[in-house]
Amino acid sequence: MNIIKLITVFILAVFSSNLLAYGSSSSKKACKKPKFTQFAPAHLAVVSAQSEFSFQASMLTNPDSIQVTVKKQPVEVSINKINNAYSVSGKLPASLQGTFARVEINAQGTNNCKGQGGWLLNIEA
Repeated sequence: MNIIKLITVFILAVFSSNLLAYGSSSSKKACKKPKFTQFAPAHLAVVSAQSEFSFQASMLTNPDSIQVTVKKQPVEVSINKINNAYSVSGKLPASLQGTFARVEINAQGTNNCKGQGGWLLNIEA
């Protein structure tokens, strides 16, 4: 009886190691997310309502997919290609005063990978 159990375990071990070889993640292409940098004004800066803001998006970003919201309010942005990046700028909503607000960025990469970023601003009253 023990020999049958030992043979069964041996057979299962051989088959499972062969199956693991097919599930290797090394054959998958790595996802390169868009990156966002050079936030202006700086993180936690004190700004007035309707102040301008800007940031840079990497070349991995699909410029048509860039969406910016501030406190869940959509913000219209202008996008310009500069060197090896995209310069994105917009204005804070007039309705936001006397509060902290996050400038939230969502975009899709050229290889369909989703990227997100943002920073926090202190909007004075």
